Amino acid sequence: MNKHNISASKSELKLKYHIYFWLGFFTFNVLRWGSYYNDFYYSVKSNIIEFPIHITLSYFHAYLLLPKYIVKKKYLSYVLLMFLSLSAMYFVKTALTFNILNENVWPEAIQGIRYKQFLHYITVVLGELYIIGITTAIKLTSDWINSRNRNQELLRLNLETELKYLRAQIQPHFFFNTLNNLYALTVEKSDKAPNVVIKLSGLMQYVLYEARVEQISLIKEINYIESYLNLEKLKYGSRLKQKTEIIGDISQVMVPPLIFIPFIENCFKHGVSPNNDDINIRILFDASGEFLIFEVINPIPEIKDKRYRQLDEGIGISNAKKRLELNYSDNYKLDISKRDSEFLVRLEIPKELNYAV
Repeated sequence: MNKHNISASKSELKLKYHIYFWLGFFTFNVLRWGSYYNDFYYSVKSNIIEFPIHITLSYFHAYLLLPKYIVKKKYLSYVLLMFLSLSAMYFVKTALTFNILNENVWPEAIQGIRYKQFLHYITVVLGELYIIGITTAIKLTSDWINSRNRNQELLRLNLETELKYLRAQIQPHFFFNTLNNLYALTVEKSDKAPNVVIKLSGLMQYVLYEARVEQISLIKEINYIESYLNLEKLKYGSRLKQKTEIIGDISQVMVPPLIFIPFIENCFKHGVSPNNDDINIRILFDASGEFLIFEVINPIPEIKDKRYRQLDEGIGISNAKKRLELNYSDNYKLDISKRDSEFLVRLEIPKELNYAV
């Protein structure tokens, strides 16, 4: 359904409820005054005369006087126009009743009273204010609900836009790092360069096409992580010693795409020294409990040269934190800590993606 059809459906739905309200209110008035007069035929006739006036004045008040004068704080103009409209309503209503229906325009009074009497004017105006009060309350309630729904829709669209933007940031960030590695291999005229290109092509296919969804299976995400680690192994060779452990059934677990990779990239950013030390990386996915637990541990190398120290988070980790907040609100736990000579990242998230909005 396109936007035009959606708007048309909403308008039809709104008109339908207006018709239901006035038919219901008309029926209620006929039964109420018919019982009072003990004359339902007279009640139907009098209400047929009165209801077009009720409807006109109610919409005039709700859709013109309120937004144009009350909202803009033109209270004096509002009171004056309200008085004039109620007075016009009184003379039209009583004149029609007097000339068409019955000369006794106030049959519920003890004695028959003709129109143009002050007490009758007050009584008719109070009755009309009662109807205006009901319709105004309905209009204000409807406006509040529509405003709330628009705000929620705007919030949802903003969230969706921000998530798409954050996911889009991952692509150039990742490819920038990988192309740097590829450049280093080509400068060295390394035989590994062609393999890097092939593996990078596979990773690009995943990032550009498969990872463009809101959530993806954990199995696919782990396969992507393994492909990324294989790419790093081409660069570091036997220095890279990596182990991935999976606990529990992950077949039904869904996660935001590329949510773990910044933490794994960080292992190479902070856990690699210019020396020939081994790079030991341990990765855990534990789906045995209520939450999915992700852990990654990497060593902290002893680096004396400050040129190799990278203590800033960079775009990857800050991006991941923002995405976690948008996706899970406060329903996740992230702990990045240092213990002994290791960095530890521990992340707990629900097994099913549930946006905060």
